[in-house]
Amino acid sequence: MNIPPRLPPFNQEVAHRFLESTIPSSGLPEFLGLRTTLVEPGRLRIEMEADTRLLTRFGNLHGGVLAALCDHALGLVCYPHMQAGQWAATMEFKLNLLAPVSSGKVIAEARIVGMTRSTAVVRIDVENHGRTCGAAQGTVLIMQPKLPKSRD
Repeated sequence: MNIPPRLPPFNQEVAHRFLESTIPSSGLPEFLGLRTTLVEPGRLRIEMEADTRLLTRFGNLHGGVLAALCDHALGLVCYPHMQAGQWAATMEFKLNLLAPVSSGKVIAEARIVGMTRSTAVVRIDVENHGRTCGAAQGTVLIMQPKLPKSRD
């Protein structure tokens, strides 16, 4: 059953900013080389290369790298549906590692399963060389902007 969820309005400007290569990434997404390649209502795709620096001594991409990829996609897919100033905080997610990754492009596709004003449930499918290597699902808390402290 593939019933599309009811989602808050989609902000195309926010989506476009995720796709602009002129806006540099920072922190862990930058280190891992994560690139957002698709943003649609309720859907987002992130790609990365299985860099040899991220492989274990057994020659496979560390599971923590795939977890970081999923965690990033989990929150990012929500932003085009959120109001300015809100931010997504991961509450929990589960990741099944289904096949080893040792080379090539890793693609994570996130889809919003359901979203309210305060939470979102997201599913992420991860593939490498045309096969599924990971499946994740998680919940994010949609945080409201922090109000300036009163000087009273």
